[in-house]
Amino acid sequence: MTKTAVKAPFRADHVGSLLRPERIHQARKNFQEGTVSKEELHQIETEEIKRIVDKQIEVGLQAVTDGEFRRRFWHTDFQEHLNGVEGYVPETGFKFVGEETERYNVRVTGKVSFNSDHPHVKEFVEFKEIVGDRAIAKQTIPSPNQLFGKGILNPEIYPDLAEYAEDVIQTYRDAIKAFYDAGCRYLQLDDVYIAGLNVENFPAAEDGKDRQYFIDLALYVLNSVLEDKPEDLTITTHLCRGNYRSKWAFEGSYAKIAPTLFAKEKVDGFFLEYDDDRSGGFEPLDYIPNGGPRVVLGVFTSKHGELENKENIKARVEEASKYVPFNQLCISPQCGFASTHHGNLLTEEEQWNKLKYIVDVAKEIWGE
Repeated sequence: MTKTAVKAPFRADHVGSLLRPERIHQARKNFQEGTVSKEELHQIETEEIKRIVDKQIEVGLQAVTDGEFRRRFWHTDFQEHLNGVEGYVPETGFKFVGEETERYNVRVTGKVSFNSDHPHVKEFVEFKEIVGDRAIAKQTIPSPNQLFGKGILNPEIYPDLAEYAEDVIQTYRDAIKAFYDAGCRYLQLDDVYIAGLNVENFPAAEDGKDRQYFIDLALYVLNSVLEDKPEDLTITTHLCRGNYRSKWAFEGSYAKIAPTLFAKEKVDGFFLEYDDDRSGGFEPLDYIPNGGPRVVLGVFTSKHGELENKENIKARVEEASKYVPFNQLCISPQCGFASTHHGNLLTEEEQWNKLKYIVDVAKEIWGE
Protein backbone atom coordinates (compact mmCIF):
# COMPACT_ATOMS: atom_id res chain seq x y z
CA MET A 1 0.00 0.00 0.00
CA THR A 2 1.41 3.43 -0.91
CA LYS A 3 1.13 6.49 1.29
CA THR A 4 -1.47 9.12 0.50
CA ALA A 5 -0.82 12.84 0.18
CA VAL A 6 -1.34 13.35 3.92
CA LYS A 7 1.85 14.94 5.26
CA ALA A 8 0.95 15.25 8.91
CA PRO A 9 2.25 16.44 11.22
CA PHE A 10 2.20 19.78 9.46
CA ARG A 11 4.75 22.60 9.73
CA ALA A 12 2.18 24.51 11.79
CA ASP A 13 0.11 22.11 13.84
CA HIS A 14 -1.65 22.05 17.20
CA VAL A 15 -2.20 19.49 19.91
CA GLY A 16 -5.98 19.47 19.82
CA SER A 17 -8.04 20.85 22.67
CA LEU A 18 -9.53 24.35 22.49
CA LEU A 19 -11.16 26.61 25.06
CA ARG A 20 -14.80 25.69 25.65
CA PRO A 21 -17.08 28.66 25.00
CA GLU A 22 -19.42 29.86 27.72
CA ARG A 23 -22.34 28.51 25.69
CA ILE A 24 -21.08 24.94 26.19
CA HIS A 25 -20.33 25.50 29.89
CA GLN A 26 -23.88 26.77 30.40
CA ALA A 27 -25.43 23.96 28.35
CA ARG A 28 -23.54 21.35 30.42
CA LYS A 29 -24.76 23.00 33.62
CA ASN A 30 -28.33 23.06 32.31
CA PHE A 31 -28.07 19.40 31.30
CA GLN A 32 -26.90 18.41 34.79
CA GLU A 33 -29.83 20.36 36.26
CA GLY A 34 -32.26 18.67 33.89
CA THR A 35 -33.34 21.79 31.99
CA VAL A 36 -31.64 20.74 28.74
CA SER A 37 -31.96 17.30 27.12
CA LYS A 38 -29.04 15.16 25.99
CA GLU A 39 -30.06 15.80 22.39
CA GLU A 40 -30.18 19.57 22.93
CA LEU A 41 -26.73 19.51 24.56
CA HIS A 42 -25.38 17.51 21.62
CA GLN A 43 -26.82 20.02 19.16
CA ILE A 44 -25.24 22.97 20.98
CA GLU A 45 -21.88 21.17 21.01
CA THR A 46 -22.23 20.44 17.29
CA GLU A 47 -22.95 24.08 16.47
CA GLU A 48 -19.89 25.19 18.45
CA ILE A 49 -17.72 22.53 16.81
CA LYS A 50 -18.79 23.82 13.40
CA ARG A 51 -17.80 27.31 14.47
CA ILE A 52 -14.33 26.36 15.69
CA VAL A 53 -13.65 24.14 12.66
CA ASP A 54 -14.34 27.17 10.46
CA LYS A 55 -12.08 29.27 12.69
CA GLN A 56 -9.19 26.78 12.56
CA ILE A 57 -9.39 26.75 8.77
CA GLU A 58 -9.60 30.56 8.72
CA VAL A 59 -6.34 30.94 10.67
CA GLY A 60 -4.63 28.61 8.20
CA LEU A 61 -4.34 25.26 9.98
CA GLN A 62 -4.20 22.23 7.71
CA ALA A 63 -5.27 19.82 10.44
CA VAL A 64 -8.29 20.66 12.57
CA THR A 65 -9.87 19.07 15.63
CA ASP A 66 -13.25 19.19 17.33
CA GLY A 67 -11.54 21.00 20.21
CA GLU A 68 -12.50 18.02 22.42
CA PHE A 69 -15.74 19.96 22.95
CA ARG A 70 -17.74 16.86 23.84
CA ARG A 71 -15.30 15.85 26.61
CA ARG A 72 -14.79 16.91 30.22
CA PHE A 73 -11.26 15.50 30.46
CA TRP A 74 -8.82 14.66 27.67
CA HIS A 75 -8.34 11.06 28.82
CA THR A 76 -11.00 9.74 31.19
CA ASP A 77 -13.90 10.37 28.77
CA PHE A 78 -12.28 7.93 26.33
CA GLN A 79 -11.08 5.41 28.90
CA GLU A 80 -14.34 5.03 30.82
CA HIS A 81 -16.11 3.92 27.65
CA LEU A 82 -13.80 0.94 27.23
CA ASN A 83 -15.06 -2.42 28.42
CA GLY A 84 -13.73 -3.21 31.89
CA VAL A 85 -13.03 0.42 32.85
CA GLU A 86 -15.18 2.82 34.88
CA GLY A 87 -14.92 6.44 35.95
CA TYR A 88 -15.09 7.37 39.61
CA VAL A 89 -14.38 10.21 42.05
CA PRO A 90 -11.25 9.49 44.14
CA GLU A 91 -10.42 11.08 47.48
CA THR A 92 -7.89 13.44 45.89
CA GLY A 93 -7.20 14.92 42.48
CA PHE A 94 -3.86 14.92 40.68
CA LYS A 95 -1.18 17.11 42.22
CA PHE A 96 -0.08 19.94 39.94
CA VAL A 97 2.31 22.73 40.82
CA GLY A 98 0.14 25.20 42.72
CA GLU A 99 -3.14 23.32 42.33
CA GLU A 100 -4.94 20.03 42.82
CA THR A 101 -7.08 19.01 39.86
CA GLU A 102 -10.78 18.29 39.93
CA ARG A 103 -11.25 14.83 41.42
CA TYR A 104 -11.92 12.27 38.72
CA ASN A 105 -10.14 9.17 37.48
CA VAL A 106 -10.75 5.71 36.04
CA ARG A 107 -10.16 2.22 37.37
CA VAL A 108 -10.21 -1.29 35.97
CA THR A 109 -13.27 -3.33 37.00
CA GLY A 110 -12.98 -6.25 34.57
CA LYS A 111 -11.08 -7.57 31.58
CA VAL A 112 -10.25 -4.63 29.32
CA SER A 113 -11.33 -4.55 25.67
CA PHE A 114 -12.56 -2.06 23.09
CA ASN A 115 -16.23 -1.17 23.05
CA SER A 116 -17.50 -1.42 19.47
CA ASP A 117 -20.12 1.22 20.34
CA HIS A 118 -17.54 3.67 21.70
CA PRO A 119 -19.09 7.15 21.43
CA HIS A 120 -15.85 8.81 20.30
CA VAL A 121 -15.89 6.82 17.06
CA LYS A 122 -19.45 7.91 16.34
CA GLU A 123 -18.52 11.49 17.20
CA PHE A 124 -15.57 11.35 14.81
CA VAL A 125 -17.87 10.39 11.93
CA GLU A 126 -20.00 13.46 12.61
CA PHE A 127 -16.90 15.64 13.03
CA LYS A 128 -15.38 14.44 9.75
CA GLU A 129 -18.60 15.32 7.92
CA ILE A 130 -18.34 18.85 9.33
CA VAL A 131 -14.75 19.20 8.11
CA GLY A 132 -15.40 17.69 4.69
CA ASP A 133 -12.52 18.10 2.26
CA ARG A 134 -11.48 21.52 3.62
CA ALA A 135 -8.78 20.17 5.95
CA ILE A 136 -7.53 17.00 7.64
CA ALA A 137 -9.76 15.88 10.51
CA LYS A 138 -7.43 15.02 13.39
CA GLN A 139 -8.58 12.75 16.21
CA THR A 140 -6.95 12.77 19.66
CA ILE A 141 -7.17 9.96 22.20
CA PRO A 142 -5.15 9.09 25.32
CA SER A 143 -2.16 6.83 24.79
CA PRO A 144 -2.52 3.16 25.76
CA ASN A 145 0.15 3.88 28.38
CA GLN A 146 -2.32 6.08 30.25
CA LEU A 147 -4.00 2.86 31.40
CA PHE A 148 -0.85 2.08 33.40
CA GLY A 149 -1.23 5.18 35.57
CA LYS A 150 -1.28 5.04 39.35
CA GLY A 151 -4.42 3.55 40.88
CA ILE A 152 -5.98 2.32 37.61
CA LEU A 153 -4.96 -1.34 37.51
CA ASN A 154 -6.77 -3.79 39.79
CA PRO A 155 -4.27 -6.56 40.76
CA GLU A 156 -7.13 -8.91 41.68
CA ILE A 157 -8.35 -8.79 38.07
CA TYR A 158 -4.86 -8.66 36.55
CA PRO A 159 -2.30 -10.21 38.90
CA ASP A 160 0.02 -10.54 35.88
CA LEU A 161 1.09 -7.18 34.41
CA ALA A 162 2.08 -8.87 31.16
CA GLU A 163 -1.47 -10.18 30.66
CA TYR A 164 -2.85 -6.69 31.29
CA ALA A 165 -0.41 -5.23 28.77
CA GLU A 166 -1.57 -7.67 26.09
CA ASP A 167 -5.23 -6.78 26.70
CA VAL A 168 -4.44 -3.06 26.51
CA ILE A 169 -2.55 -3.64 23.25
CA GLN A 170 -5.48 -5.50 21.69
CA THR A 171 -7.90 -2.85 22.95
CA TYR A 172 -5.97 -0.14 21.17
CA ARG A 173 -5.46 -2.15 18.00
CA ASP A 174 -9.22 -2.48 17.84
CA ALA A 175 -9.68 1.22 18.62
CA ILE A 176 -7.31 2.28 15.85
CA LYS A 177 -9.08 0.02 13.36
CA ALA A 178 -12.45 1.47 14.38
CA PHE A 179 -11.26 5.05 13.86
CA TYR A 180 -9.60 4.11 10.57
CA ASP A 181 -12.78 2.43 9.32
CA ALA A 182 -14.63 5.62 10.32
CA GLY A 183 -12.35 7.61 8.00
CA CYS A 184 -9.66 8.83 10.38
CA ARG A 185 -6.24 9.32 8.76
CA TYR A 186 -4.55 11.45 11.46
CA LEU A 187 -4.60 10.10 15.01
CA GLN A 188 -2.74 11.47 18.02
CA LEU A 189 -1.94 9.51 21.20
CA ASP A 190 -1.66 11.85 24.21
CA ASP A 191 0.73 10.65 26.90
CA VAL A 192 1.42 12.13 30.34
CA TYR A 193 2.42 8.73 31.75
CA ILE A 194 5.73 8.76 29.87
CA ALA A 195 6.57 12.18 31.28
CA GLY A 196 6.22 10.61 34.71
CA LEU A 197 8.84 8.01 33.76
CA ASN A 198 11.29 10.84 33.22
CA VAL A 199 11.12 12.44 36.69
CA GLU A 200 14.38 12.76 38.60
CA ASN A 201 13.47 10.66 41.64
CA PHE A 202 11.58 7.78 40.07
CA PRO A 203 10.13 5.50 42.78
CA ALA A 204 10.94 1.80 42.56
CA ALA A 205 7.97 -0.54 42.38
CA GLU A 206 7.25 -2.87 45.28
CA ASP A 207 8.54 -5.81 43.27
CA GLY A 208 11.80 -3.99 42.49
CA LYS A 209 11.03 -3.04 38.89
CA ASP A 210 13.04 0.05 37.97
CA ARG A 211 12.55 3.02 35.65
CA GLN A 212 13.99 1.25 32.61
CA TYR A 213 11.59 -1.67 33.03
CA PHE A 214 8.61 0.68 32.71
CA ILE A 215 10.21 2.61 29.83
CA ASP A 216 10.75 -0.66 27.97
CA LEU A 217 7.19 -1.74 28.75
CA ALA A 218 5.82 1.58 27.45
CA LEU A 219 7.76 1.13 24.20
CA TYR A 220 6.58 -2.47 23.85
CA VAL A 221 2.94 -1.46 24.34
CA LEU A 222 3.11 1.41 21.86
CA ASN A 223 4.98 -0.46 19.15
CA SER A 224 2.76 -3.52 19.53
CA VAL A 225 -0.30 -1.30 19.07
CA LEU A 226 1.26 0.26 15.96
CA GLU A 227 2.43 -3.04 14.48
CA ASP A 228 -0.31 -3.45 11.89
CA LYS A 229 -1.46 0.12 11.39
CA PRO A 230 -2.43 1.06 7.82
CA GLU A 231 0.31 2.89 5.92
CA ASP A 232 -1.96 5.80 5.05
CA LEU A 233 -2.81 6.43 8.71
CA THR A 234 -0.58 8.99 10.43
CA ILE A 235 -0.16 8.34 14.16
CA THR A 236 1.71 10.71 16.44
CA THR A 237 2.52 10.82 20.15
CA HIS A 238 2.15 13.94 22.26
CA LEU A 239 4.33 13.81 25.37
CA CYS A 240 2.76 16.11 27.97
CA ARG A 241 4.01 17.22 31.39
CA GLY A 242 0.53 18.16 32.58
CA ASN A 243 -1.83 20.94 31.50
CA TYR A 244 -4.56 22.06 33.90
CA ARG A 245 -5.73 25.66 34.25
CA SER A 246 -2.29 26.82 33.04
CA LYS A 247 -0.55 24.67 35.69
CA TRP A 248 1.84 21.76 35.15
CA ALA A 249 2.73 18.50 36.91
CA PHE A 250 6.24 17.43 35.81
CA GLU A 251 9.52 19.01 34.80
CA GLY A 252 12.83 17.88 33.37
CA SER A 253 14.32 17.04 29.99
CA TYR A 254 13.54 13.99 27.86
CA ALA A 255 17.01 12.58 28.48
CA LYS A 256 15.99 9.45 30.41
CA ILE A 257 13.37 8.24 27.93
CA ALA A 258 15.02 9.41 24.68
CA PRO A 259 17.47 6.50 24.15
CA THR A 260 14.54 4.08 24.14
CA LEU A 261 11.41 5.93 23.07
CA PHE A 262 12.78 8.58 20.72
CA ALA A 263 15.08 6.07 19.07
CA LYS A 264 12.65 3.19 18.67
CA GLU A 265 9.01 4.31 18.89
CA LYS A 266 7.38 3.63 15.51
CA VAL A 267 5.19 6.71 15.30
CA ASP A 268 5.07 9.22 12.45
CA GLY A 269 5.70 12.18 14.72
CA PHE A 270 6.40 13.43 18.24
CA PHE A 271 4.68 16.47 19.72
CA LEU A 272 7.10 17.67 22.41
CA GLU A 273 6.86 20.37 25.07
CA TYR A 274 9.56 23.02 24.75
CA ASP A 275 7.80 26.19 25.89
CA ASP A 276 9.89 27.07 28.94
CA ASP A 277 13.07 26.31 30.90
CA ARG A 278 11.61 23.31 32.72
CA SER A 279 11.48 21.44 29.39
CA GLY A 280 15.24 20.99 29.18
CA GLY A 281 17.38 21.30 26.06
CA PHE A 282 17.12 19.85 22.57
CA GLU A 283 20.00 17.38 23.06
CA PRO A 284 17.70 14.33 23.55
CA LEU A 285 16.38 14.90 20.03
CA ASP A 286 19.67 13.47 18.78
CA TYR A 287 18.09 10.03 19.32
CA ILE A 288 15.37 10.71 16.73
CA PRO A 289 16.34 8.76 13.58
CA ASN A 290 17.24 10.87 10.55
CA GLY A 291 14.41 10.47 8.07
CA GLY A 292 12.22 9.08 10.85
CA PRO A 293 9.36 10.71 12.77
CA ARG A 294 8.69 14.40 12.38
CA VAL A 295 9.33 16.39 15.54
CA VAL A 296 6.75 19.05 16.39
CA LEU A 297 8.48 21.53 18.66
CA GLY A 298 6.04 22.90 21.23
CA VAL A 299 7.95 26.19 21.47
CA PHE A 300 4.78 28.24 21.87
CA THR A 301 2.83 28.06 25.11
CA SER A 302 -0.89 27.42 25.46
CA LYS A 303 -0.79 28.50 29.10
CA HIS A 304 -0.98 32.26 28.46
CA GLY A 305 -1.94 34.53 25.59
CA GLU A 306 1.20 36.60 25.15
CA LEU A 307 2.78 36.00 21.74
CA GLU A 308 6.33 34.68 21.69
CA ASN A 309 9.16 36.64 20.11
CA LYS A 310 9.40 35.56 16.47
CA GLU A 311 13.17 35.79 16.28
CA ASN A 312 13.52 33.68 19.43
CA ILE A 313 11.30 31.03 17.87
CA LYS A 314 13.38 30.99 14.69
CA ALA A 315 16.56 30.70 16.75
CA ARG A 316 15.14 27.77 18.71
CA VAL A 317 14.16 25.93 15.54
CA GLU A 318 17.66 26.49 14.22
CA GLU A 319 19.11 25.15 17.48
CA ALA A 320 16.89 22.06 17.31
CA SER A 321 18.04 21.43 13.73
CA LYS A 322 21.50 20.62 15.12
CA TYR A 323 19.96 17.37 16.39
CA VAL A 324 17.08 16.70 13.96
CA PRO A 325 17.17 17.57 10.24
CA PHE A 326 15.51 20.93 9.54
CA ASN A 327 12.95 19.39 7.18
CA GLN A 328 11.91 16.94 9.90
CA LEU A 329 10.81 19.77 12.23
CA CYS A 330 7.45 21.47 12.77
CA ILE A 331 6.08 23.91 15.38
CA SER A 332 3.01 24.04 17.64
CA PRO A 333 1.83 24.99 21.11
CA GLN A 334 3.34 22.75 23.80
CA CYS A 335 -0.13 21.38 24.65
CA GLY A 336 -3.81 21.99 24.07
CA PHE A 337 -5.59 25.10 25.31
CA ALA A 338 -8.09 23.14 27.40
CA SER A 339 -7.02 19.60 28.29
CA THR A 340 -9.99 19.64 30.65
CA HIS A 341 -13.25 21.55 30.44
CA HIS A 342 -11.81 24.20 32.79
CA GLY A 343 -9.42 25.54 30.15
CA ASN A 344 -6.19 27.49 30.47
CA LEU A 345 -6.05 31.09 31.67
CA LEU A 346 -6.30 33.02 28.43
CA THR A 347 -9.11 34.32 26.22
CA GLU A 348 -10.50 32.70 23.11
CA GLU A 349 -9.28 35.68 21.06
CA GLU A 350 -5.76 35.15 22.43
CA GLN A 351 -6.02 31.45 21.51
CA TRP A 352 -6.89 32.21 17.88
CA ASN A 353 -4.24 34.93 17.65
CA LYS A 354 -1.62 32.45 18.85
CA LEU A 355 -2.65 29.74 16.39
CA LYS A 356 -2.60 32.19 13.47
CA TYR A 357 0.79 33.46 14.65
CA ILE A 358 2.15 29.89 14.59
CA VAL A 359 0.91 29.43 11.02
CA ASP A 360 2.50 32.72 9.95
CA VAL A 361 5.83 31.97 11.65
CA ALA A 362 5.95 28.49 10.11
CA LYS A 363 5.50 29.98 6.64
CA GLU A 364 8.41 32.32 7.30
CA ILE A 365 10.63 29.47 8.50
CA TRP A 366 9.84 26.80 5.92
CA GLY A 367 8.16 28.77 3.14
CA GLU A 368 5.22 26.38 3.09
